[in-house]
Amino acid sequence: MFSGVKAGLVSADVLRREQQELRRQERNNKHLEEESRHSETVFRDKSGRKRDLAQERLEQRQKEEAKAERDEQYAKWGKGLAQGRQQQQNVEDAIKEMQKPLARYIDDQDLDRMLREQEREGDPMADFIKKKKAKENKEKKEKPRYNGPAPPLNRFNIWPGHRWDGVDRSNGFEQQHFARIANRKAVQELAYKWSVEDM
Repeated sequence: MFSGVKAGLVSADVLRREQQELRRQERNNKHLEEESRHSETVFRDKSGRKRDLAQERLEQRQKEEAKAERDEQYAKWGKGLAQGRQQQQNVEDAIKEMQKPLARYIDDQDLDRMLREQEREGDPMADFIKKKKAKENKEKKEKPRYNGPAPPLNRFNIWPGHRWDGVDRSNGFEQQHFARIANRKAVQELAYKWSVEDM
């Protein structure tokens, strides 16, 4: 039998001996049971080395924190940094306005500054102020631009550099390109006119 005792009809002596043998084996294995009851479970990886679960948990937590921080950064970038700053500015302005008294008087400097900074459509002085600001900005260092005769067109509308001498040294591809576009457009227009001629 699986337990180690004989099967079938056995005498009392044989039965007593088998029971004594089983008790002796249990006593011999008792200390192993005690040791195994209080022992830690050993986890091993595929190669058979012991795994340090506490260290793995710590590393996993660090990875999760780094991933959460990175996701938070990407979420912040996804909303837009300028929009976030604008929203923060709006909140600060709202808090500042809440701290003021309810009634706004004619001599409120913040209201006056805000109204002056607004650009209104049809304002006759707005063009003058824009020109004045543009002139002030022009006085700052600006990259030189080409000032000669009108350059030949190119596909990307790129203006030539300021040192260009005005000589067209191309192989004629741009002109052929524009001629093909104009020809295609003329053929389409002619085909359309022909198709609606009978109407």
